[in-house]
Amino acid sequence: MSSHRAVENLIARYAELVDEGDFAAVGELFADAVFTGSGGPVRGREAVERMLRETLIIYGDGTPRTQHVVSNVAVEVDERAGTAVARSYVTVLQTLPELPLQVIAAGRYRDRFGRVDGRWHFVEREVRITLVGDVSRHLRPAAGQG
Repeated sequence: MSSHRAVENLIARYAELVDEGDFAAVGELFADAVFTGSGGPVRGREAVERMLRETLIIYGDGTPRTQHVVSNVAVEVDERAGTAVARSYVTVLQTLPELPLQVIAAGRYRDRFGRVDGRWHFVEREVRITLVGDVSRHLRPAAGQG
């Protein structure tokens, strides 16, 4: 698999895991990385998993009832250094029995990646949410917006 495709797969895997409510697996993606969202930077597996559990509302099916759509993905790889950077848009959709399907947030991801022993991994993710809709059924009240 090409380096570009491996990096794109990591970006997609994050979205899948969040939508599945598998925060332990998301934490694993960031085991050796920094994740910066609206609450400031957190580092490592346990901190990322805890941040998601404390921030997102999970429903009876074990998910946040969201779909993260990642688009406009631009990846730049430095094969010699074993590093990559990526920029992408994220649009978060949500629906519940009492909530029609709607966009609840949109913004940008800025990511850095490293390669160790031939495997790509996250080094850093910065999330910038620039458009916020009704997140009252997505974020816990103490989490605020973002």
